[in-house]
Amino acid sequence: MAAASGSGEDLPSGGDGPVDDVPTGEIPTDLNPHPADAIYADGPSTSELDLADVTAEGTDAAAPSSADDPAPAASDREAEAPDPQKAAEPDHIIREPDDIGSDTTDDEGGRARRVGPEGETRPMESSGRPTPKAALVYNPIKVDAATLRDTVTRLAAEAGWSEPLFYETTVDDLGDDVTREALEEGVDTVLVAGGDGTVRAVSEAMSGSGVPLAIVPSGTGNLLARNLKLPLAEPETMIRAVFDGDELSIDVGWTELARPDGTTAEHAFVVMGGIGLDAAMIANTNPQLKKTVGWVAYVDGAARSLPAAKPFRVVYELPGHRLHSSRVQSVLFANCGKLPAGLDLIPEASVADGALDIVIFQPKGPFGWLFVWRRVAWDNSFLRRFRAGRRVLSLRTKDNAVVYSRGAGIELATHEARPVQLDGDEFGEALSVKTRVEASALRVVVPKGHTTDGL
Repeated sequence: MAAASGSGEDLPSGGDGPVDDVPTGEIPTDLNPHPADAIYADGPSTSELDLADVTAEGTDAAAPSSADDPAPAASDREAEAPDPQKAAEPDHIIREPDDIGSDTTDDEGGRARRVGPEGETRPMESSGRPTPKAALVYNPIKVDAATLRDTVTRLAAEAGWSEPLFYETTVDDLGDDVTREALEEGVDTVLVAGGDGTVRAVSEAMSGSGVPLAIVPSGTGNLLARNLKLPLAEPETMIRAVFDGDELSIDVGWTELARPDGTTAEHAFVVMGGIGLDAAMIANTNPQLKKTVGWVAYVDGAARSLPAAKPFRVVYELPGHRLHSSRVQSVLFANCGKLPAGLDLIPEASVADGALDIVIFQPKGPFGWLFVWRRVAWDNSFLRRFRAGRRVLSLRTKDNAVVYSRGAGIELATHEARPVQLDGDEFGEALSVKTRVEASALRVVVPKGHTTDGL
């Protein structure tokens, strides 16, 4: 026999000992009461309730009728009963909707009002059903602002969307703050037009929001647009995709930087970040030259940085792996693998695999950089595209000038502070770097039917 509710013990069954009869409605004295039984602890027992019912029934049956209030005769009761057929007949009254009182408060125009927290009337921004609204965040230095705003306004009107919102970036606000303002306004899509730094800042603010991001290629690098294979010379195509395109979920990388002064800061990246020589090259690139000739200006930065480049020791660890120590020139953590000029730094990198690709540059001596250049510019960017080239690579002796790895992130620390870059922008110096990946955190707009194979 199963234990009584809440007892936690079993009653003895037949053959194991005598079973005492427990009156109905009472809890056996040898069982611990269940907390739920306390709800009924002060009420009458079942036997008391049964007795009360019997007494009440007997009292009603035996109660004599009062002389002053004699019971009505059967014929009188039948006369007072309503006729079911007449009761079911309609009353021939036609009721209009206006005859029924409204359960809402209407204004003078007969339409619902918008009210504030205290019930005060507030103006309605628009009548009818709400329509979707887009926001454009752009760098006024990188784009033709007037033309871009006109195009977005025109295509939004053609699609039946509300008038879009426009936000300009500044030196102090690269785009993340104004993007958060746009999200607070409840926009349905955010368009970004600017360089890689603007795209990174806007992506940081939109990560995890669920609102799609449309990238209008602008600026010099357009690295995320290149890796997504978006049309780089057709801004109107990308703007139209907001209203009739598809969406792709991509990963977002996050980097926590520990500064020499003891402070920490966390920033997002959508292409790649790094510590060491790559960041020094970006820091040494002439901004005016970059504005004039684009990504080629990084060659100037490399020429300024390489002569003074010295390897430095890092201690690093990937999740699930043991701690390593090595002398390196640079450590990259990447979400994408393609660079300008068709260079394929990480051929297998994917923006949607939920992982980051780690690249460690550790060339030995001056000739070591020749192995680095051969790996990136020749092996990855050319030979790997052909079957014969891949066969050549399989026969080549492996060198350790470039070491690849993949995982959920990387933690590393240095003895001296080193420069850091994220998506091509310098982010000062750091003593330690801790990266992680947020899988499928950003929804990106792509043109209708855009191929996403290999992304």
